[in-house]
Amino acid sequence: MEELKKKILKAQEAGDIAALYVLEGEAHEMFDEQTLSAYYANILDLALENLTNALESARQFDMNSVQDFATVRALYEYAVEHYSAGKLSDAAALFEILSGLTNDEAFASAMKIHMRSAQKGVSLDDFINKTADVDATQKAGTFYISVFKEGAA
Repeated sequence: MEELKKKILKAQEAGDIAALYVLEGEAHEMFDEQTLSAYYANILDLALENLTNALESARQFDMNSVQDFATVRALYEYAVEHYSAGKLSDAAALFEILSGLTNDEAFASAMKIHMRSAQKGVSLDDFINKTADVDATQKAGTFYISVFKEGAA
């Protein structure tokens, strides 16, 4: 466990979100729920710091950059947490920010569908069951819901 803690500390000090995601499996095996919660909170803190820096410099995230990709993933997970908790207006706002944050058109388009669903008051469960094509998304291998049922907009 001490070796894992050293790796995590090194990644945190470097602001390396991607390395923290690589260590995620080990963290799940070794840490209790409270420690895991703090682990993910740290990832989110780093992602929000990266978001602030990107917004201040009017820079889009490059989905081909490992760190940018990991940052966007963390921010997406944060938006989904809000959606899951029923904080639809907060989730919609986060999805709107995400839709303009990257150089990836497919991601941007998917975030707009997420945003509109949250704005319409569609629960996350209904979004997953009625709007998202979960099987096709899994086949696509994306970290976000990227494929939707016909008529989703």
